Amino acid sequence: MTKLNFLLLWDIFRQKEADLEIHVPKYDRSLKLDWEDQFTIQAKITGAYSVVIKADKGGLISLARHLLTLAQDNVPAGCHVHLDESNSLEEGSCEIILERD
Repeated sequence: MTKLNFLLLWDIFRQKEADLEIHVPKYDRSLKLDWEDQFTIQAKITGAYSVVIKADKGGLISLARHLLTLAQDNVPAGCHVHLDESNSLEEGSCEIILERD
């Protein structure tokens, strides 16, 4: 494979990755959390002022969807989502609260 062919294939691959679409459920007086079929998300406190959120592709897409759901214009301030070991995060994770300002 020549360098030019490789670069063309790489451009096609990048374009396909850039076309990722995320369905965001409409807010209608309550939040609907849609999760990817397979996901892992872990949250850890590291140091005095740092939180590390580590996730696979499904986890990152799910988190993005939740944030976009909260970002809708008709979501009221204070609306929030609790994520913890009992509902979505890996064992040993600290709780994450996503809240609309």
